[in-house]
Amino acid sequence: MKKGSLIFLLLPLLLAGCQSYKKVPYLQDNLQQIATTDTSAHNMPLYDARIMPKDLLTIVVSCPEEPALAEPFNLTIATPVSNTGNKSLTSQPALQQYLVDNDGNVEFPVLGTIHLGGRTKGEAEQYIKDKLKSQFRETPIVTVRMINYKISVIGEVGQPGTFTITNEKVNIFEALAMAGDMTIYGIRDNVKLIREDNTGKREIVTLNLNDPNILQSPYYYLQQNDILYVTPNKTKAKTSNISSSTTIWFSVVGSLVSLASLIIAITK
Repeated sequence: MKKGSLIFLLLPLLLAGCQSYKKVPYLQDNLQQIATTDTSAHNMPLYDARIMPKDLLTIVVSCPEEPALAEPFNLTIATPVSNTGNKSLTSQPALQQYLVDNDGNVEFPVLGTIHLGGRTKGEAEQYIKDKLKSQFRETPIVTVRMINYKISVIGEVGQPGTFTITNEKVNIFEALAMAGDMTIYGIRDNVKLIREDNTGKREIVTLNLNDPNILQSPYYYLQQNDILYVTPNKTKAKTSNISSSTTIWFSVVGSLVSLASLIIAITK
């Protein structure tokens, strides 16, 4: 291979090597100093997701002392089981899922319309317990779970996509880890967070993941349906242009070679 061709092929790597190392590491500066001097971080409450419109919930009511009284509150639906032969399909029960409407309400057995929007999981459980006091002699156990808690990570990451969060709690760095982390072309101090609140209002927030103070940010934990967008740097744009130009150049050269070969064959 000619020396000029080799340099041309290695040009994208040379451009990537020009990326400033200072912009690559997360959480720069002295983390230990920030952790010991910022007392407000120790007083921050533990994160708990809040129920939003269009969330899917499962609500289970149980009472060991009065199990029969809890049955009307635990609706089930039949789900099909795959047929392994010529036998007829069978079904098994699954918990009823409740869709939160735009006003934050769900229709619950016996109780009717209950308002859960804007409440945390713990607050929703306590709210339903209070509503059920008149139905039980002993305080029942109420368990609320979010079924469709998901976030999306796109842009300059290894494996962009939408991810379902089973424990209803995920921070920015966990989300990036699920998406294969940022590529070297991702801008660490210009990450966009797109969020929609329970009223439908959208906001776009710029996050600096080089700054260790991100650990105390109200946006450190992601909410359901959040979108994290990692913007590409200028090096990525340059290499993209080089790749496109290279493809066009080889196409043109190939066409010219074919045309020249045809002309030579005709003139012989």
